[in-house]
Amino acid sequence: MTRKPFQMKLDESLELKSVAERDARALFQLVDTNRLYLRQWLPWIDYTQTVEDELAYIRSVTMQFQDNQSISCAILYKGSIAGTISYHPIDWANRKVEIGYWLGAQFQGKGLMSAACKALTAYAFENLKLNKVEIRCATGNIRSCAIPQRLGFVEEGTIRQAEWLYDHFVDLRLYGLLVSEWKHQQKRS
Repeated sequence: MTRKPFQMKLDESLELKSVAERDARALFQLVDTNRLYLRQWLPWIDYTQTVEDELAYIRSVTMQFQDNQSISCAILYKGSIAGTISYHPIDWANRKVEIGYWLGAQFQGKGLMSAACKALTAYAFENLKLNKVEIRCATGNIRSCAIPQRLGFVEEGTIRQAEWLYDHFVDLRLYGLLVSEWKHQQKRS
């Protein structure tokens, strides 16, 4: 049975929706025009050289979605793709998931990623009944680290030399939020 594509409207200008093959060209153009900016922190940029590379990625994550292992969304801001946010494969056995994300430079500073992370965190707890959401960010990526901090995630530690970034290793900060902590936040707000 084919799963219906994921879609979530966050406000009048912001929406998350499953990436689809028809998004390949727009996603590739966003990556390509932001290549130097994104390459600072994302290890997969050099592997995305053509629209066909983007299409292969979309097909892969669509299969993961159909197998109930992941959700990969385009972030739509005023109808344009601004970036992506995804559940890296859901760990059903341990009831946890990691969220990964990126935005084009021109979409930074508008609160888009904080809103998207907040929505997917709530969805993980409310709909998927997971116990924990994690976010990992390179220690030097201050903007990315600010998102889980802003959303009340707990910094659990640093994973040393956890990611190969073209010619060097980077340390990753691990942030986590438990469903019990999230529920407590909801009561306070």
